[in-house]
Amino acid sequence: MKAQRVSLWLLGAILFLCSVHARGLRRCLISMDMHQIEETFQEIKGAIQAKDTFPNITILFTSESLHSVKPLDVCCVTKSLLEFYVDRVFKDHQEVNPQILRKISSIANSFLYMQKALQQCEQRLCHCGQEATNATRIIHDNYNQLEVRSAAIKSLGELDLFLAWIGKNHQGTSTA
Repeated sequence: MKAQRVSLWLLGAILFLCSVHARGLRRCLISMDMHQIEETFQEIKGAIQAKDTFPNITILFTSESLHSVKPLDVCCVTKSLLEFYVDRVFKDHQEVNPQILRKISSIANSFLYMQKALQQCEQRLCHCGQEATNATRIIHDNYNQLEVRSAAIKSLGELDLFLAWIGKNHQGTSTA
């Protein structure tokens, strides 16, 4: 009887610690003003989307790509998509308008900051389940199906979708 109580207590403690840990991973983006990033994007959204030659194609949100991400996978998907934007989209996009370029650079710098904040969370374990891997693979595949310049414009035009997803999945971590 005493062994059963100890076993139940240990099981309860493990489950509690796992749930606290999962919530901590879900909320890794600490002290980032997402509202400011969203405002910056809204200032250039029209100009970016006007360059989009494939309005009926989407890169970020096809069927279930980000909608089905489980809470434990949020850290992994966020990390992967921040890398995607920093290493591919921002680098592949070639902007001639200096005002738009400044806004994109500001957003890119914010993404770099979020990457650094997320790296600290990764030290506690950043789980990458099969759904997370599939979601990010689909996004990369969609990007690769378009010519690089078109893909970069399309991805920049969908940046508000990613920002909204971050806001939804990292609630309570941004300052407004």
